Amino acid sequence: MHTADSLFRPDLLARYSTNGPRYTSYPTALQFREDFDHADYLRAAADPGAAQTDLSLYFHIPFCDTVCFYCGCNKVATKNRARARPYLERLKRELALQAACFNTSRGVSQLHWGGGTPTFLSDDEMAELMAATREHFTLLPDTQAEISIEVDPREASPRTIEHLRALGFNRISLGVQDFDPAVQRAINRIQPFELTQSVMDAARANRFHSISVDLIYGLPHQTVESFERTLDTMIDLAPDRLSVFGYAHMPQRFKMQRQMDPATLPSPAQRIAILQRVVQRLTEAGYVYIGMDHFALPTDELARAQAQRTLHRNFQGYSTRAQCDLIGFGASSIGKVGDVYAQNETDLQGYAAAIDAGRLAIRRGLRLSADDRLRRDIIVQLMCNLELRFDEFEAAYGIRFADAFAPELSRLRAFENDGLVSIGSRKLEVNVAGRMLVRNVAMVFDRYLEADTSQRFSRTV
Repeated sequence: MHTADSLFRPDLLARYSTNGPRYTSYPTALQFREDFDHADYLRAAADPGAAQTDLSLYFHIPFCDTVCFYCGCNKVATKNRARARPYLERLKRELALQAACFNTSRGVSQLHWGGGTPTFLSDDEMAELMAATREHFTLLPDTQAEISIEVDPREASPRTIEHLRALGFNRISLGVQDFDPAVQRAINRIQPFELTQSVMDAARANRFHSISVDLIYGLPHQTVESFERTLDTMIDLAPDRLSVFGYAHMPQRFKMQRQMDPATLPSPAQRIAILQRVVQRLTEAGYVYIGMDHFALPTDELARAQAQRTLHRNFQGYSTRAQCDLIGFGASSIGKVGDVYAQNETDLQGYAAAIDAGRLAIRRGLRLSADDRLRRDIIVQLMCNLELRFDEFEAAYGIRFADAFAPELSRLRAFENDGLVSIGSRKLEVNVAGRMLVRNVAMVFDRYLEADTSQRFSRTV
């Protein structure tokens, strides 16, 4: 197990901190085209060669009862629960439209509901959506499928958790962000500790396979000491996974962030100090640093997948299901089918108009070129397995790696001089000191990046 000291180099983090993609896809969504040819999507969906791979389904439920000021997700803040009904009806029609494009005997080994707040739907509405999903697609048994849902503990009771397990969900992700009352008031998310504890206890009582929790550092009024208290409380609760994200303050893009006083945000130096304490406390508590803000207990499947070099990354983040085609449902959702990315209409009106007209709601997308596919595989290997074995790429793509990527390897010599990577004749490895800067390493292979990324991406640290 790596120590916090070996993982954390404040001098290098400060020097390399810049803005860059999180690489839930390559190319990133910024490269998606409005003139995307839907025929590319249909051809990829119908490809007979994909019949042996599983499917992954993502459902975006955009509604929230209240808005959290930090949030950059696609959401609709409303207290009118009746708004869920027409959206649910369109999701059911979209299920039928998408199912008609695929060989639905392919098993669904991954399903995820995100938001927004999925439990904005009533118990009956959630059961209705899951029943419609099973009507059109073949969900694999509980022991073979990852069926997950994002839950806001303020919108769930122990009975809700029992209901979700009965519907087939076996993994749960809880939003917490911070337990400190001053921080909660500043971000408009009042969430007493007891709510979070009761939901986690219910998830364990109902035998969920994995419990994940989201925290955020860099929020208003946070200090090293205050966030350490949140960490200590969370360590006592012992989730299987923790995602500790750095807050991205981009009020020019996300208007609700203007509700927070920027003078109360931690300074860059304070952010790094908080992150240092995060790494220290979680590694001391036995969590494995997976990468990209993620920590997992050694027994969790994420840690096991990384050890076995089977970890993957997609639009939901790290995944243990590498070969799935991903189908997105609902406003703004993104899918990946073969070498095609496709994103639905982002607003409710555009989404509704497409579904009501009896057509897929895809608004934009991208068919990957040969160079895109090669660089995508390189970036996924770096982000997930922290190394590039040159012979694997040479065999798969008919290249000589050192020649094809001579400029990139030359740029990485500066990283090597700082101890972040090791470049050999047959392999590039991300060293322990470079793991927290793996986004920076991946960016070297991104041919789309322009000089100014500050308005489009979050900080790498």
